[in-house]
Amino acid sequence: MQAARLHAYTDDMSEALTIDEVDRPTAGASDDVIVEVEGAGWCQTDNHVIEGMWEEYVPQELPLTLGHENAGTVVEVGSEVQTVDVGDSVICHPVMTCGTCRPCRQGEDMYCENVRFPGLTHDGGFAEFLHTNERAVIPLPGDVDTTDIAPHADAGITAYHATKKAVRELNPGDTAVVIGVGGLGHIGLQCLDAMSAVDIVALDLKESARDLAADLGARHTVDPATEDVPSVVADLTDDVGAQQVLDFVGADQTTALAPDIVAAGGDHHVIGYGGHVHEPAQSLVDGEFSYKGTLVGRYTELQELVALVERGEVDLHTSRYSLDDVNTVAERLEHGEIDGRAVITP
Repeated sequence: MQAARLHAYTDDMSEALTIDEVDRPTAGASDDVIVEVEGAGWCQTDNHVIEGMWEEYVPQELPLTLGHENAGTVVEVGSEVQTVDVGDSVICHPVMTCGTCRPCRQGEDMYCENVRFPGLTHDGGFAEFLHTNERAVIPLPGDVDTTDIAPHADAGITAYHATKKAVRELNPGDTAVVIGVGGLGHIGLQCLDAMSAVDIVALDLKESARDLAADLGARHTVDPATEDVPSVVADLTDDVGAQQVLDFVGADQTTALAPDIVAAGGDHHVIGYGGHVHEPAQSLVDGEFSYKGTLVGRYTELQELVALVERGEVDLHTSRYSLDDVNTVAERLEHGEIDGRAVITP
């Protein structure tokens, strides 16, 4: 089968991956599931993997097939698989978990002590077929397009996981700020609108993204290049600040906004990454606010997100590309030229 593989870390996205001929995976273990990939979302994390940013955080052996947002049709199952059968349409939770360690017993999929992460630690879905396991696959309703829904396997569940945490701390009439209305942010904004009764303020440098935010439920949009964000938030909240901030950018400039825009006792959720948090300890003490990280989400949360999609509460804006276009996608994403999510169709 054909697969898009990373042979060496690089900052040059134009030749980052090569299309190789590799063996098709087979179901060797009793809980194995082999999926014919019909959609594999491209994520900013894929660019970070190419750059080598993940090398010090997870074990990686090159060459590696990227792609961790996967959906398609089951073509082979292990002898003990009961959840799905050949011919079923599925979306795949990003990680393969063991089910027996303490974090798994507690439902914390991302903390699994024996986790395998296709696209980061094991071969992923930028290929014609994907090897995963029964604990990762979620059957899809018959009318859901497996190509369009694929990015929800990471972008969607990550945005939903962060939003779900934020919503627990929000009351009707509160203000929430969404920073970045791109591939993740436009999903998180819709989840926030569907799950709460708050005033949403959306920040983005791109006019098209701000227009999309308004269409998806944002009450106010802000251009941080031309407007003073702390002043705008102060005016909109009577100087109280935003009870929750969802930062889908995670750059130095966006994390630095927290002391000036988060209400006392509120949270700044760091979802996008690549920058740093450089704030005096006193600013956290004085405002008693918190920075909270977001690492994908639970299997059950992906089920909940699929339910929102089926109800029409969350719409994913996608553009499709062939496997041969992977480096074009990487370049375009690096330059901020993709609205919504790019999906590879092997």
